[in-house]
Amino acid sequence: MSDDLLLITRANGVATLTLNRPASLNALNRALRAELAASFAALATDGETRVIILTGAGRAFCAGVDLKELGSGAARVGAPRDPAYDPTAAMAQFPGPIIGAVNGAAVTGGFELALGCDLLIASPAARFADTHGRVGVHPAWGLSQRLPRLIGLARAKELSLTGNFVDALTAERWGLVNRIVPAEDLLATCQALAQDMLSLDPDMLISYKRLLDDGYALPFGQAMALESEVAVAHNQRVNPADIEARRRAVLARGRAQTGA
Repeated sequence: MSDDLLLITRANGVATLTLNRPASLNALNRALRAELAASFAALATDGETRVIILTGAGRAFCAGVDLKELGSGAARVGAPRDPAYDPTAAMAQFPGPIIGAVNGAAVTGGFELALGCDLLIASPAARFADTHGRVGVHPAWGLSQRLPRLIGLARAKELSLTGNFVDALTAERWGLVNRIVPAEDLLATCQALAQDMLSLDPDMLISYKRLLDDGYALPFGQAMALESEVAVAHNQRVNPADIEARRRAVLARGRAQTGA
């Protein structure tokens, strides 16, 4: 196994980031947090990477912030958020989609990493837990706000106010993960999704993601107004000839997917 804390592979516009502390269940020590944040920031501006897949080595996705390090005093608890050590802030600045390939346990800070992804594909071994309340620290990477918006307030309270695990099947039923696939198919499924995303118009891939995110953060009426504003500004620049070419491509792709 490599000594690198984070493994990065790139191919055809997709970067796969693998947390690589399997003996520690990929717990996020200070060094790994810094490397992860720096890597997302670099990939956002490298001019090549348009989709990222995030996963973990070994049997866990991520066990969260390294509690042994925190307990030793080597890292300060409750320090103001430092962007250099905040991977979720860097994830939020990446303009393209981030796919979480959840291969095992995603706990507390690891759960927050998963929630920082745009969508989650899980293996049957995936499971999720929010143990902030048991450790005695409040979440600082968005879990308390993202989780209720994703699965509903009551279910989020069940998870966060008990610290109990939820398994992959329940996570899928609650809408926490998009789907469950066999472990041996997890990365291939994520790669296939990434290639589907890359087949969109490059500008649309970025602008449509931004519209979805920005609108979701607003009250419904304001979100509808935002959509109208963005549509008018963008659609006036669309060339009719381009629409015709894309229409033909959409029809051909639809026939290929349905066998029609």
